[in-house]
Amino acid sequence: MTSGTAFDAIVVGGGPAGSSCAGALVSAGLRVLVVDAARFPRDKTCAGWITLPVVDLLDLDLAEYSRTRVCQPITAFRTGRIGSALRDTRFDDVVSYGICRVEFDHYLLRRSEANVVDGIPVSSLRYDRGMWLVNGTFTAPMLVGAGGHRCPVASHLGARPSQELAVAAQEVEFTLTPAQAARCRVEAGTPELSLCADLKGYGWCILKGNCLNVGLGRLDPNHLPAHVREFRRALVDGGIVPPDTPERWRGHAYLLRDVSPRRVVDSGAVLVGDAAGLAIAISGEGIRPAIESGLAAARYILSADRRYDRARLEPYAEWLEKRYPQGRHAALERLPEALIKRVISGLLETSWFTRRVLLERWFLQAA
Repeated sequence: MTSGTAFDAIVVGGGPAGSSCAGALVSAGLRVLVVDAARFPRDKTCAGWITLPVVDLLDLDLAEYSRTRVCQPITAFRTGRIGSALRDTRFDDVVSYGICRVEFDHYLLRRSEANVVDGIPVSSLRYDRGMWLVNGTFTAPMLVGAGGHRCPVASHLGARPSQELAVAAQEVEFTLTPAQAARCRVEAGTPELSLCADLKGYGWCILKGNCLNVGLGRLDPNHLPAHVREFRRALVDGGIVPPDTPERWRGHAYLLRDVSPRRVVDSGAVLVGDAAGLAIAISGEGIRPAIESGLAAARYILSADRRYDRARLEPYAEWLEKRYPQGRHAALERLPEALIKRVISGLLETSWFTRRVLLERWFLQAA
């Protein structure tokens, strides 16, 4: 609900990046509007787990959050190749939490205390004399693009999603019936990560309470359906998931900052989260970068002291480059693909690499 049409800032997108930015601006006394094409609470395709750094960033009261929402402690992982035996890696303490994005995103958006207009897509953006006009109705001197891969603010700043190389993923999330639960071998609190044979993507299974999420993502969208079918067949044939696991999976895409960097700042506008293309290479983790960038953008917006020319907002882009530098894996990409596969394949057979690098560094972001 909202009243009036003039705001200090408008955030396009109500996911973790947008709600984190909006909440920080509201806390500083700004009047903020969040606009989202979906109506909250809305479904969101995502494996759905949050790392300990995310819990700290949000100052999340886990006891309060889990009282009425899914919050599955994760203490182990099973990793390996699709169709092969998986290796168990167990931790002494909780290292992550499985959540359902339909609950998590709605919680963060409500907690932000921003004005919200949901169920209405952004159909027009206009910037004139230091003021944004959104959908011909809402005005603000500051615009935050947090609408994901195809965010209209990103397009306004020059992004061309159809020309960018994006990671494509398909997944399904559903509540297990008692009969399905009896035939599901995925353990609650122990996500399973299965790498593709060519190491260009991975599949996952994560059970959160009685809610199962299964999916696969790759950096070659054209071949994704075939890999998804292969993965699902391996899971069903191996007795990992029930044979009546839905065959139709939902798709989505996101950018890796190393692969398709975007311009993230212009006069009166910044991009955060997936709109800025911040997903972490290898794991595809996007929730932590979304929240970090949303909070950082709010800091730099506030420090601009209501003078939102590009030069005053540029420090946000500089911070982003230091925090998530481009080209982090450039040296690796120059190596022959066959050599990379041979080396990584060998390392995946070692407990040290699986725990310290694959899980702690790449997936749990513990470094």
